[in-house]
Amino acid sequence: MKELAKRFIGEECIIYTITSNEGSIQGVIREIDDGGMIIESNSGEREIINLDFVTRIRKYPRKKKRLVLD
Repeated sequence: MKELAKRFIGEECIIYTITSNEGSIQGVIREIDDGGMIIESNSGEREIINLDFVTRIRKYPRKKKRLVLD
């Protein structure tokens, strides 16, 4: 997962985890290390996510004219 997640550094993404209350976390992936990643939200808050709990990473759909439901 670490090597795959590195492809999204600097991109605004939706990160799906098994432990998130909402089911997903949205923000820009700033850094990926051995066990986790640092996500920065639009408000500037930073959050560390354990890569063991990440189930899916998806680039945020910008410039789409349709509604995305997950």
